[in-house]
Amino acid sequence: MLSRTAILDIFLLLFVLAAFGALVLDRDARRRRWARALEGGLDPTQPGRAGRPASGWRNWPWWRLAAGVLLGCACSVKWSAVYFVPAFALLVVLWEVGVRRSAGVRRPWRDAVLDELPWLLAAGVLMVVAYVATWSGWLLSDEGYYRLAERYPNVPGLSDAPVVGSLINLWEYHKAAYGFHTQLDDPHKYQSWPWQWLLLGRPVAFSWSGDGNCGAASCASEVLLLGTPLLWWSFLPALAATIWLGLARRDWRAGAILLCVAAGLLPWFWYALDGRTMFSFYAAPAVPFLVLAVVYVLGAIVTPAPVTGTAPPPTAEQVGDRRLVGGIIAGAYVLLVALCFGYFYPVFVGRLLPYADWSARMWLDGRWI
Repeated sequence: MLSRTAILDIFLLLFVLAAFGALVLDRDARRRRWARALEGGLDPTQPGRAGRPASGWRNWPWWRLAAGVLLGCACSVKWSAVYFVPAFALLVVLWEVGVRRSAGVRRPWRDAVLDELPWLLAAGVLMVVAYVATWSGWLLSDEGYYRLAERYPNVPGLSDAPVVGSLINLWEYHKAAYGFHTQLDDPHKYQSWPWQWLLLGRPVAFSWSGDGNCGAASCASEVLLLGTPLLWWSFLPALAATIWLGLARRDWRAGAILLCVAAGLLPWFWYALDGRTMFSFYAAPAVPFLVLAVVYVLGAIVTPAPVTGTAPPPTAEQVGDRRLVGGIIAGAYVLLVALCFGYFYPVFVGRLLPYADWSARMWLDGRWI
């Protein structure tokens, strides 16, 4: 629905998710690099370069640099992507500390920061370069807003100096845009607050019409930005379960999911304190990670818990029984989500319905109307 109505958030979602995927590939590549070095006789307790894997351009963190470019593209779509930058940087540091600790490095935190900080800065530079490059149409023309100072004599701070002047004007343009958006507090019929988003408290209606022939006395067609209710109402329990499983199993995957969900949702709670006008589709970049939380919990239901402590490992029969029961539970849940999606599909795509059938899909005591 977002792509069909030219709402930017779906493209923000794309670049954020792609950057996260690149960082996961970077994590795997770095761990393979350490594993090869250890198999080759590396002694991680040695100081300096002697205790680290071989360097060289082939061993550069290319996926991490790609993530920087993708984050620059994400910020060019919407500035709210910037909240993922510190979250992703923290993930990189934690993963690098983890691989060094597993390898037996004496000071994993110190070495991780010293070794990876230059690469994080390089990724940050690429992010800025990619962001500015997306403004090439504005920079290479003379028609853009605030592009030439001579056309805005009453605007202080603009400059027509070669090269530098265009960057100064671009900065002034950003200041003006930021000032405009910080003042967006006018009430709107379909606005909602962050604590309503995962509960589907106020979805956005993109179109509604009572025209057409549906074979009933009155008809309705609507495009409603509504997530599949059963899936969305699973997000909060899934997040709680992910927290518990992550702590109990010390699983890095749970931490990565939760950190990305926080980056996508928590900043909006701050803006809500100022009464900022916002809508449910602002949650779009967090949705893939919310779905990952559901998938993570389903995976935990299907697979036995890892063996820890002195408890005897489960027998093959017990493992098989667990997977069978868990598979039935997970399969039933996925089937119910699919059926729920099918029921609401007409109001996702604007299909003409008898008014009574449309009204039956407006749950939560008319909050979706």
